[in-house]
Amino acid sequence: MKRFGSVVRLRPEKEAEYRQLHAEVWPQVLDRITRSNIRNFTIFLRDGLLFSYLEYVGSDYDADMEAIAQDPHTREWWALTDLCQERMATSPDSQWAPMEQVFHHD
Repeated sequence: MKRFGSVVRLRPEKEAEYRQLHAEVWPQVLDRITRSNIRNFTIFLRDGLLFSYLEYVGSDYDADMEAIAQDPHTREWWALTDLCQERMATSPDSQWAPMEQVFHHD
């Protein structure tokens, strides 16, 4: 199992919309996440920053992430959620900026 954390800014005027979208995540999107070997996927919000955490339990991360990226329901979902987010200046090529794990304790 591998852990991943990432961060993106939430546009203040889109917070209510973002919260509503995530109160009713589409079942097809959740199914694709599960079939792509992601577990314990969580998004936190603090001071305008969204932090996501997930655990990957598969054996081919790149292929599983590509399956998510090619899923039509997920692409439609991202079209809605991406409008609520603002990329980090340090990660202009990625919607969510990857974070480095510096500590973990089980």
